[in-house]
Amino acid sequence: MTGGTAKATVQVPATSANLGPGFDTLGLALGLHDEIEAEILDSPGVDIAVEGEGAGELDLGEGHLIVTTMRATFDRMGLPQPRGIRLRCLNRIPHARGLGSSSAAICAGILAARALATTLYDPSAEHGSRPGRDHRAELTDDDVLALATEIEGHPDNVAPCLAGGLTVAWTDAGGAPHLVRLLPHEAVRPVVLVPAHRLSTETARGLLPKEVPHADAAANAGRAALLVAALTARPEPWLLLAATEDRLHQDYRAPAMPHTADLVRRLRRAGVAAAVSGAGPTVLALSTMNTQDLIAPEVGNDWHIQPLEVETRGARVVSLETR
Repeated sequence: MTGGTAKATVQVPATSANLGPGFDTLGLALGLHDEIEAEILDSPGVDIAVEGEGAGELDLGEGHLIVTTMRATFDRMGLPQPRGIRLRCLNRIPHARGLGSSSAAICAGILAARALATTLYDPSAEHGSRPGRDHRAELTDDDVLALATEIEGHPDNVAPCLAGGLTVAWTDAGGAPHLVRLLPHEAVRPVVLVPAHRLSTETARGLLPKEVPHADAAANAGRAALLVAALTARPEPWLLLAATEDRLHQDYRAPAMPHTADLVRRLRRAGVAAAVSGAGPTVLALSTMNTQDLIAPEVGNDWHIQPLEVETRGARVVSLETR
């Protein structure tokens, strides 16, 4: 490791997975961001400050998800662990609401570590890698997706977080994750309806059956294909409504979030293409100019209505400083 310190500032977006029928496959990046400053120090220890979501709740030591992810990234790159890490986190993505907060933290940790490695580690020094090699080249974008998926457990949130836009993610026969990035039509206007209560992804996944009827699986396959077409080429309200119908996961999870299930039903009866965001309990409405005004009358005071843009750039390193 060379002398001095370095600081990387990373911006990562919220995401909504599944979008109704695209269970563990479809994801959308949203214009709501966490900003993280990650600094490698010559002095030992971990120094973390959190502002916004999770302040006063999150682990401020080695157990913080960004710290554990950074350390996993340095290990994956074959680099020695830094002596000290300082984090400054401005969190805007709600936690345990189905908006990809953990995926955002994981992506932030990987991108920060990859960026810092290029400034702090001398490629010609002996630290287990080939001399003269750029360490960032050793962790390609495909490698970043693979590591993020490994840590998160599935690619549906990390894919849109990294790539931006609408993503279709899958895992090949060898277990490697892949994604295709698409741009939604400009007429699509995402609105998230965020409740005060939380729901862990583990709890929501625990309600899913091991097997589903063949007819339900076939119906979801058709709706997911239709949703890609509706979001990218024909964002007509009736097509979006039909395309967001789900039979694989939302009904099974409804007992754990009855208010979410009720709001989805009411919005859909009003003609709004609504679905559970990720594992919930947030509701995602894929609205258009013709349906956006239909949302507020169906939503009570217990929900925060937040219109958002589609984030097209995905996670990125905003700045990188050395001294």
